[in-house]
Amino acid sequence: MSPAATPRRIWLCADDYGISPGVNRAIRDLIERGRLNATSVMMVGAAIERREIDALQAAAKASPRCAIGLHVTLSAPFRPLTMHFRPLDGDMFLAFPKLLRAGVMRRLDREFFRNEVKAQSAAFAEAFGRAPDFVDGHQHVQLFPQVRDGFIDAVSEAAPGAWVRQGGRDLPLAQRLSSPKALVLDILSAQFRRRAGEAGLSFNLGFAGAYDFTRAADFGALMRQFLEGLPEGGLVMCHPGFVDDILTGRDPMTDVREREHAYLKSDAFADLLAASNVTLG
Repeated sequence: MSPAATPRRIWLCADDYGISPGVNRAIRDLIERGRLNATSVMMVGAAIERREIDALQAAAKASPRCAIGLHVTLSAPFRPLTMHFRPLDGDMFLAFPKLLRAGVMRRLDREFFRNEVKAQSAAFAEAFGRAPDFVDGHQHVQLFPQVRDGFIDAVSEAAPGAWVRQGGRDLPLAQRLSSPKALVLDILSAQFRRRAGEAGLSFNLGFAGAYDFTRAADFGALMRQFLEGLPEGGLVMCHPGFVDDILTGRDPMTDVREREHAYLKSDAFADLLAASNVTLG
């Protein structure tokens, strides 16, 4: 009998810690259950006070291995930490479609983004007493043209030991074309990986987790697809949470977060990890 194959170790990362108390509580619950091994923190969120930071650190300390990263936020309805940041919509960042369009049209100044990412990195370091383990971006803004240049400059200076998140994956063309969102992330990630490599930053080797959040999708079936062929060290993005008034006032992702949380804490998810020979080690 041949020995069992060594399990693939992957990252399962919950985004948006700090966006609301309900999201924070759901993420901590999954960390404590051993169902997550990474979360990224939104330092401009509405629920990032000291008690929320302390509670996350306590949950992560009790977990065998849970990385805590910075969720760089550069899109509406959030506001910058730096003065004189541009471009803005009133006193808020641009909505992410406008930001992407401005980057594609080369209308952005990387220095504004470099300074803002450094400010959010400094806020993380002050809150946690250390640099982040990794750095990613809310709504994938770290991948946008011109934004990525300021982002990589800032991470290289403020957290050179952190890895950064890219959103591409080596999939057959037919499979990529079946998911327009994943295809866009893959295209944007090609230049991001090149720039990160030139800067000496490491990044995840594969990515999954993008889907149409506006539809009542079967998250269990989606997770099975996400894990298929994901390489060692690959990352699956997720957005578990409990809905509260703060969340509904800031983000369109509401009920889907509760569905993700329910699945990730279930026996079905544990069974899927075992059947897929995947570990969150």
